Amino acid sequence: MTEPAPALSRRGLLTGAAVAAGTIALPATAYAAPAPPRPARPVPVGFVLSHEQFQTQALVQWGAQAEAAGFGLMWTSDHLQPWQDVQGHSMHPWMTQALLSAATSRATFGTGVTCPIYRYHPSEVAQAWATLGILAPGRVFLGVGTGEALNEKAGTGQFGPYAERAARLVEAVQLIRRLWEGERVTWSGTYYSVDRFQLYDVPERPVPIYMAASGPKSAYNAGLHGDGWICSAADIRKPELRDAFARGARAAGKDPDAMPKYVEVFVNVGDGPGLEYAAKRWRFTVDPWDPSLLYDPDPVSIQQKANSYWPLPQVYGSWPKTGDPADHVAALQGVLDLGGTPFVHSGQRNQSAVIDFYGRHVLPQLKV
Repeated sequence: MTEPAPALSRRGLLTGAAVAAGTIALPATAYAAPAPPRPARPVPVGFVLSHEQFQTQALVQWGAQAEAAGFGLMWTSDHLQPWQDVQGHSMHPWMTQALLSAATSRATFGTGVTCPIYRYHPSEVAQAWATLGILAPGRVFLGVGTGEALNEKAGTGQFGPYAERAARLVEAVQLIRRLWEGERVTWSGTYYSVDRFQLYDVPERPVPIYMAASGPKSAYNAGLHGDGWICSAADIRKPELRDAFARGARAAGKDPDAMPKYVEVFVNVGDGPGLEYAAKRWRFTVDPWDPSLLYDPDPVSIQQKANSYWPLPQVYGSWPKTGDPADHVAALQGVLDLGGTPFVHSGQRNQSAVIDFYGRHVLPQLKV
């Protein structure tokens, strides 16, 4: 499989109209039937825009292309550094969010995920997403989580044990929601304080907050304190996590079946050299919550450990990785059938070609 580098244009970035050029060479059998038409309306499937691997100007352009192809949602990662040194990038994600608000008109977008507990104070997060909620009314979500040392410890010197970080996250979410009421607030909590602080510009409708969770305690908190759940494809298949999320939601008087569940699904279109290229950059995803990775602030060290822990076939073993649309449809449909919203994440160089493949051959075949 060949993956030429995307061609970017200044005009495409500013208008969101142009898309990155390039094609993915796929087996002829993948196109035995005529391509279905592109969706007439957005499909409840997301596309992941990775700050770890690409620069903002490319991500904004691909975001506009993803919306045009029929993706109804997208998220950007929110990192101070990439997970692995080989990924090579880490521009500020909130600037990308603002640019996406102008480059798109229908898609819902947000972060997967922001950590509002050390390097970002909750009041700063509240201001940023209140602004985004005004720029793109009804199209923004805030994804939050307990963070990783490669961001928090590296940038602030702080990264507590899980129990502390989970408690910080709950309090941060409570404070953010309080500030979105637009009143002057004095808050003296366990971890955060504000003194007669008011957000002067707040959206008419509060931005939904979705909490990332990969364990039962976090899944319960996501149901109890969040408006939805962000997780991996492996996590949503675990009954114990779905049950924990549901228990938390019901404890707060919410219907867990009606709450969004955003699910990251790694994919690769074709099984050529691009497959190993992507797997080398996302090798840590076999187990990103391994304590030796989660508590390591250095992307170089994380990469060395991941290289020694997991061979590449183990990295891409569960990915749909052929040029046959049916394989990709099956992967996404499995998430949809569990009540989740799949977010397509490809580590391939040519994101434009991945978006085009999904828009033409995958999204129209999903039962949503």
